[in-house]
Amino acid sequence: MKYRKIALVEAIIWTGDNLLEVERFRSNKEDIGHNTTFIANEMWDRHTNDVKTDGLFLGTLEGRMKASIGDYIIRGIKGECYACKPDIFKLTYEEVEDGR
Repeated sequence: MKYRKIALVEAIIWTGDNLLEVERFRSNKEDIGHNTTFIANEMWDRHTNDVKTDGLFLGTLEGRMKASIGDYIIRGIKGECYACKPDIFKLTYEEVEDGR
């Protein structure tokens, strides 16, 4: 048997310079970052320094996963986030307009 993926997913590319955008995407919240109620400044600064030192790690359904610069961060059908290498992403997904 052969199977085709039919799920519509959202994704963002981890560039190494877009941590705030990635965290907004992962949390699905716009009010993340400095001077917000979502993350206190000192927690955000600590998180930023950890990412600079250790890399970006994602908590996935299968456990902790490191995202490399250039990877796509995908939000799956259950709201989970995981990293996907660009070559695999391009073989697996195609961009759609207006969510269809």
